[in-house]
Amino acid sequence: MSLAFTEEEVSGFIQQMTTQLKNYLAARGIQQIAMVGIRSGGVWIAQQLHQALQLTHPLGILDINFYRDDFTHKGLNPSVQPSQLPFDPENQHIILVDDILMTGRTIRAAMNELFDYGRPASIILVTLVDLQAKELPITPDITGITLRLPPQQRLKLKGPKPLYVEQQMLVATNH
Repeated sequence: MSLAFTEEEVSGFIQQMTTQLKNYLAARGIQQIAMVGIRSGGVWIAQQLHQALQLTHPLGILDINFYRDDFTHKGLNPSVQPSQLPFDPENQHIILVDDILMTGRTIRAAMNELFDYGRPASIILVTLVDLQAKELPITPDITGITLRLPPQQRLKLKGPKPLYVEQQMLVATNH
């Protein structure tokens, strides 16, 4: 089975997520929110959602490389950039955006980093794709599409222009 999503399909998912987010926020009576994207794919999705929701707070960006639980095993990614949180998250309702949720470890790292800046009132998790390959009990509140893939397959968001998803096969290594 080949899985990939075109720019048009990704755009449709983002429109669907925008509607879901508006309904979610309205149902909970949340009016003041701030949005944070996880670099890099989460930022690309967050930029589009931020614009569609016409948010007043500037978009925050997290680079969670220093917060990863595999940092000591893999070392530092050479493309690490500083996080940018242009607002105080203390008592703020935060929409945390990532591209593809797999194990939950990236989200855990992002929440740890957010809490180093302050204690949000709530965190609403939004992901383009939920692969349901959980290693941690983390589930998105809003998602574009939910899938299950065989263990040797992954999805990768490419962009930012055009924004599309491609399927990747893991290469087996002998240890």
